[in-house]
Amino acid sequence: MITNVSIVSVWVRDLDESLAFYTDVLGFEKGDDVQLGPDYRWLTVRHPEQPELNLHLTTPGAPLSSELVEAMRRAQADGGLPGVGLTVDDCHKTCEELRAKGVEFLQEPADRPYGIEALIRDNSGNWLVLVEPKELDPKDLSEADLG
Repeated sequence: MITNVSIVSVWVRDLDESLAFYTDVLGFEKGDDVQLGPDYRWLTVRHPEQPELNLHLTTPGAPLSSELVEAMRRAQADGGLPGVGLTVDDCHKTCEELRAKGVEFLQEPADRPYGIEALIRDNSGNWLVLVEPKELDPKDLSEADLG
């Protein structure tokens, strides 16, 4: 029986630079850092409030095909890879703190039916969603909101 999600992979350009971004900028802690052979490094970070969930920072490479690696690198260069959603307690304040650290914003904090949401990029171009959640009231949804 599956009991939880424990690892989510995030494709990055450079492991050391991404480790610094996720720890120094976002406040995650370094998890595992193991060199497995000459061409593969297993690197994880985790949030101190949720240590059971690891973000596996990884670069496109073997055993993926060279065509897939190239496609992923193009998507990274275009900022087209999704990242993860991060819960925040105060979206506006968190955004001010991250802006002071040089984080790139794709969307300023905006009210949504489920809370206040902002979009940022990590240093590899991945989209990260910041959400200050609120109780979802179905009355707040209209057909226009559902697309």
